[in-house]
Amino acid sequence: MLAGLIAAPVATVIAASFVSGDDIWAHLVATVLPGYVANTLGLIILVGAGVLVIGVATAWLVTMCRFPGASMFEWLLLLPLALPAYIIAFTYTEVLEYAGPVQGALRAAFGWSTARDYWFPEIRSLGGAAAMMTLVLYPYVYLLARAAFLQQSGLALEVSRVLGRGPVRAFWSVALPLARPAIVIGLALALMEVLGDFGTVQFFAVNTFTTGIYRVWLELDNLPGAAQLSSLLLLFVTTMILLEAWSRRARRHHDVHAGHGRLRPFRLTGGRRNLAVLACTLPVLLGFVLPFAILVYNAVRTAGHTLSVSLVRDIANSVMLAGVTAVLAVGLGLVMAYGQRQSGTPVLRAANRLASLGYAVPGSVIAVGVLFPFGWLDNTVDAFMRATFGISTGLLLSGTIAAVVFAYLVRFLALSYGAVDAGLSKITPHMDGAARTLGERPAGVLRRVHVPMIRGSLLTAGILVFVDVMKELPATLILRPFNFNTLATRAYEYAVDEQFEESALWAVGIVLAGVVPVILLSRAIRSAVTDGDEPPVVRT
Repeated sequence: MLAGLIAAPVATVIAASFVSGDDIWAHLVATVLPGYVANTLGLIILVGAGVLVIGVATAWLVTMCRFPGASMFEWLLLLPLALPAYIIAFTYTEVLEYAGPVQGALRAAFGWSTARDYWFPEIRSLGGAAAMMTLVLYPYVYLLARAAFLQQSGLALEVSRVLGRGPVRAFWSVALPLARPAIVIGLALALMEVLGDFGTVQFFAVNTFTTGIYRVWLELDNLPGAAQLSSLLLLFVTTMILLEAWSRRARRHHDVHAGHGRLRPFRLTGGRRNLAVLACTLPVLLGFVLPFAILVYNAVRTAGHTLSVSLVRDIANSVMLAGVTAVLAVGLGLVMAYGQRQSGTPVLRAANRLASLGYAVPGSVIAVGVLFPFGWLDNTVDAFMRATFGISTGLLLSGTIAAVVFAYLVRFLALSYGAVDAGLSKITPHMDGAARTLGERPAGVLRRVHVPMIRGSLLTAGILVFVDVMKELPATLILRPFNFNTLATRAYEYAVDEQFEESALWAVGIVLAGVVPVILLSRAIRSAVTDGDEPPVVRT
């Protein structure tokens, strides 16, 4: 029932795709659709490769290696998660475009006068968009991979060392396969962000499914055509999920010794130590420090006429929405994932899959999917009350905080469900059987056995949902109550008025509001999956 409720807006969008769209589909296929497919595939391949390399490598380094600053990098590597992709795109464009300070300094240093005198990578391109997304999306893989590495038993790695495997070979043959479910979930979440992104690709003039959906809906005023493109996008995501599930087939990745045998990190020296420091520094520097410094600089310059009480109110609204949604999403994700573990019927699996697909749909499309059922319910109740009691109830749900939170749940439940499901997949079913044999009911098994063992995954789910809600823009713009603003909507209003410097203060607020929980929960994840003692270090 919960999965069906969350899936209702997505099902509404799919149903709307069967409505006649004035034959616009044939026009799209003949003209722009091939470009949408090619650009979307290109982004998926480039960003997927980037987040995998950066996320897995850095997660392994901070978990299993000791080098200068390793403990700080555990939370520093999460900081780019607090930056929306479209904001980092604005900042780097301001710095790297032809009129920016970087190219201006190069022309002054080498005596170049025009763009024909030298080559410089074009930031407003497919590669530029992929680079911006990679810098802020790799933490999805990093978070889940690190949690999976921390939960692994040191016994398995010790056995591999006894059998002659070095640290690198042990990583490839033991640690990586055991962490594969969590890594795949992190990759899927990052790619869903890519498929649903609008601000970055629109700003860089890269035509994807998302820009096509917006153009057909808002510019051509053809909702059925937009729904058809959205359904094709959903088919795209579903195909990727099914292909990954087929690649695993009957394989399982249970670590029956999880929690036994502490991990023994390796102390790096010489060139390996320097490479590890560089590998962890570059993502933080490029993905957070530089763009955040530019935002702070612009915010300080404009604070005199932009700082007001509205900023505090917008921060409170954003934190309230993000906190409520995170708690609800973690609870719903836990119920759905555990329900599928207990009784994985085809209907339940299909409902959970459909409920999780909302993450790949642009926020504005989700908002439309929410408006249809909420509007129908409001009108039905109003008609009943008019006919029965002669009074009008008006709009009870539409244009309220409840509608906004529900849209967030539809959009971001995949984050919570994916993280919880990855955590539960690491627990062998034998533990369920043992607890039931000792007289515990399924709810008690969840409360007393599974929840303590997957605290790290639950906290990870909370981080992901909280930070993403802080950054969500389209659904909030459409569904928010009157005179209700968040940090994202206020920054957008300044940006569309071409007041980028004025929007910097609200963008900094988005970052700061997301950084604090990221740091605190990052430390909580470690304490939840380790015993708190510093494990012995092996020199290598």
